[in-house]
Amino acid sequence: MYTTERLRELDKLYVWHPFTRMREWLEGEPLIIERAQGVYLIDTEGRRYIDGVSSLWVTVHGHRKRELDRAIREQLKKVAHSTLLGLSNVPSILLAERLVRIAPKGLTKVFYSDNGSTAVEIALKLAFYYWQKRGRPEKKRFLSFSGAYHGDTIGSMSVGEIDLFVERYRPLLFPSYRAPYPYCYRCPVGRTYPECSLKCVERLEAVLKRAHRRISACIIEPVVQGAGGMVVAPQGFLREVRRLTKKYNVLLIADEVATGFGRTGRMFACQWEDVSPDILCLAKGITGGYLPLAVTLTTEPIFRAHLGTRKNPDAFYHGHTYTGNPLACSVALANLEVFEKERVLDRIQPVVELFSSILEGFRELRHVGDVRYRGLMAGIELVEDRQTKKPYRADLRMGWRVCMNARKRGVVVRPLGDTIVVMPPLSIKKRELKRLLSAIYESIREVTEGA
Repeated sequence: MYTTERLRELDKLYVWHPFTRMREWLEGEPLIIERAQGVYLIDTEGRRYIDGVSSLWVTVHGHRKRELDRAIREQLKKVAHSTLLGLSNVPSILLAERLVRIAPKGLTKVFYSDNGSTAVEIALKLAFYYWQKRGRPEKKRFLSFSGAYHGDTIGSMSVGEIDLFVERYRPLLFPSYRAPYPYCYRCPVGRTYPECSLKCVERLEAVLKRAHRRISACIIEPVVQGAGGMVVAPQGFLREVRRLTKKYNVLLIADEVATGFGRTGRMFACQWEDVSPDILCLAKGITGGYLPLAVTLTTEPIFRAHLGTRKNPDAFYHGHTYTGNPLACSVALANLEVFEKERVLDRIQPVVELFSSILEGFRELRHVGDVRYRGLMAGIELVEDRQTKKPYRADLRMGWRVCMNARKRGVVVRPLGDTIVVMPPLSIKKRELKRLLSAIYESIREVTEGA
């Protein structure tokens, strides 16, 4: 039996944590989670914390969901893993059929991988090769948006634009075109919403008009831009992106790794504006937070471009060892069954209303500059001066300090810079939501007003 102190010692000796300033980590007292139940994480000392970020946006129905536990146990009685290279397995077939049935119309083929970055890499390769096979070899560049985050592999970083994540690796990346994402609080084109009439769309069209002959695909985080600070696009922007990509003969890749599976209040964020992309990337919540799994859905024409001819058959030369893993696919199927049987999207609407209502009250805090939300996704942006929107100095790390303060109040949340991210499991009850948001509110007030 290891004590908490011994576990901390071993962690500091051997574990390198992602997106973590390890010098600070080594000087601190790491929180070590041992168990979980519902919306609560439980540490090695038995203390309970509300999981305010769904364990990095993946836990959908809470921890230890009976139906999901059962799905894994039942699949273990059959087979844990069998390759999808040259073989198939039952859960991967059934999940693909189910995903096509609920996805935006026109998406008919499912390619499996294991995380959001790989789902995006696949999308980029599919889009690139599609145009090569269509006799348009010049269409090999990509268009993405300011503030985008699509993952940490080379291709996904190339279409991302958060300097903290990608700047040091810039020599490894390929160039891509950029258009402004509608970050209305700090408008990238210097206008004010809604008087701007979506001026950023004009900038997007200018890029497409100038370079569409060289662009294979435009990639977007629909409705909510996640790691960029929970930036919520105004109504109509996504629909305009789809209209323009069609007009200029450019494929549209929707990266719904963060927004899929009910996070925005719809199964997929694209459904808010009735948009069907050419390629859809899904991960995170697909297994309800149980196992790594991702999918890239695409259309029949893109699939057929990779077939070759009877005389010269072709293939999509891409794959992963655990592609279509039966355990992961089984729990993903159970996840979708819970959505259907428990009418999750209908059930969460009163919680979503409460969420937005309480969040509006955060605007009264002196150092809250903006509050952005859609469904059960939110970002609370802290500023030094609300009148001028002046941000805090980065070295003050106000977002991190607020999150550490909230932890003392029994809540686990993470910042994106000085934006506090709130994304609880969809299963959260009203009383738990009130407690979560109250803890964050008090932490913001105490840390910023005491600064």
